[in-house]
Amino acid sequence: MLQQYDVASAQKTILKRVPLDDMEVPQSLLDSIRRLFGEALSPAQAVDRILRDVRQRGDAALVDWTVRLDGMAPGHAELGGFRVSSTELQEALDQLPAAQRQALELAAGRIRQFHAAQPVSSWMTNALGGTLGQIVRPVQRVGIYVPSGSAPLPSTVLMSAIPAQVAGVCDIVITAPAQKGSGKIAAVILAAAALIGIREVYAMGGAQAIAALAFGTQAIPAVDKIFGPGNLFVTLAKRQVFGVVGIDGLAGPTETVVIAEAGSNPEWVAADLLAQAEHDVLASAILLTPSAELIGKVQAAVAQQVELRSRAAIITAALANRSGAVLTADLDEAVALANAYAPEHLCLAVREPWRLAEKVHAAGGVFLGEHSFEVLGDYVAGPSHVMPTGGSARFASPLNVLDFVHIVSLVALDESTTRKIAPAAIEIASAEGLDAHANSARVRL
Repeated sequence: MLQQYDVASAQKTILKRVPLDDMEVPQSLLDSIRRLFGEALSPAQAVDRILRDVRQRGDAALVDWTVRLDGMAPGHAELGGFRVSSTELQEALDQLPAAQRQALELAAGRIRQFHAAQPVSSWMTNALGGTLGQIVRPVQRVGIYVPSGSAPLPSTVLMSAIPAQVAGVCDIVITAPAQKGSGKIAAVILAAAALIGIREVYAMGGAQAIAALAFGTQAIPAVDKIFGPGNLFVTLAKRQVFGVVGIDGLAGPTETVVIAEAGSNPEWVAADLLAQAEHDVLASAILLTPSAELIGKVQAAVAQQVELRSRAAIITAALANRSGAVLTADLDEAVALANAYAPEHLCLAVREPWRLAEKVHAAGGVFLGEHSFEVLGDYVAGPSHVMPTGGSARFASPLNVLDFVHIVSLVALDESTTRKIAPAAIEIASAEGLDAHANSARVRL
C-alpha cells in the first residue's frame, strides 16, 4: 500500500514537481465541463467564463452559477441568499458542543498569542538627511476562502482570520461553499467565525466566489486581497484575478514529508502519513529514511491502520498516487531530498531533530521531534496551518501577519540633502534619456 522507492526512481515520480499548467486533467472533469458549458473547454477557460460573467452581471450571475455548478440555490435569507445573518452565526456558536467550543477557544488563543509576537512595526531614520522610513498599514478589506467539501475546516477560519485581526484589518470577509442539499455553510464553520467575531460571511464557493470577492457585486463589496486554499477552479480563479486584487498564493494539494530513522516509532510515522493522506486523493505523504527495516514496519502499520480509518478510500488513493517511502543513503541525503522537494510540512521524527533542522532551507513548516507532530500544527500549536505547497516553500512563507499589511515608504528630505543628492538624480535621469525627470531636479538647484 505504501510503495518503496530508491532515490533515483523517487526523483522521477513522487518527488518530481509538476507545474500547475502541466498537471494532467482527468477526463471525467473535462466531460463535466463539456456538459456544463456545452462545449469542450479547459479548466482555465471555464474559469475565465465564470469570472467574466460575474464581473459583468454581478449578483444575477453569482446565483446562476451557484445553481448550475452546485445544483441548488443559496439557502440564506439575506443578500440573495448568500449572506449569513448574525442570528444564524450566533445560533451556530450557541449550539456548538461544549468540548468543540473549548477546543476552538484553546486553538484561537494560541494562534492569537503566536501572531501577536511577530515583529511588525513602522520605522524612521534621520541618518540620510531629513526623515526616511516605512509606515506599516493593514490591508483594509480581505476575503478568506474556507473549503467546506467532504471535510468542513473551522481550523482554517481561525488560522486565516486571526492573523488578519492581529494585523488590524478593518473588514474580514469569509466565504465558504454551501453543503450539498441545504444551501448553507456547515455550522461548525459558522461557529468558528462567530467565536472570533467575524460577522460578514457568505455561502458561496468555487470560481464564482473568487469573482465576487475580486470584482464585487451589487450586494457584495470587493476586497483588496484574497486568501485561502481551494480546488483547482478556485486556484485558477485566484491566479486570473491577481492584479485586480492581491492573493496569498496558489494552494495545491496538501503534502508532508517525514524524515525518520531506525529508532523512530513506526506506528507514529504511519499515523502521521495517514493524517495527511486523508485530506485528498492528490495529497502527498512521503517517508524519507535510511532504514529499510523501518520502511517495512511502517508499511505494515499503514496497512493495519488504514482499515480503521473512516476515509480509507481517500487514503488508499492518495498513497497510490503521490506517496511512498524512499530509502536514502543517510539522514543528510534525506534532508537534501526534502530541500529539493520543498514540502509544505517537514517532520523530523529523529533523535536529534535540531541537527537536521539547521540544514533545512525549504519547507513551509518544520516539526522537530516525534512529539511535535504535524496534526498539532494543523489545529492548536500556534503558527498558521496555511503553508506554501507545490514547491513554493522555496520562496514563500506560511500565512502570517505580514501578509495582511503593506508598507508605505516615507520620504521627507531637508533642503540641504536635496541639494546634495539632486545632481546625481540629474545624471542618472540624463543617462536614461528622461529629460523631464532631470529638469524636475534641475529647477530646484
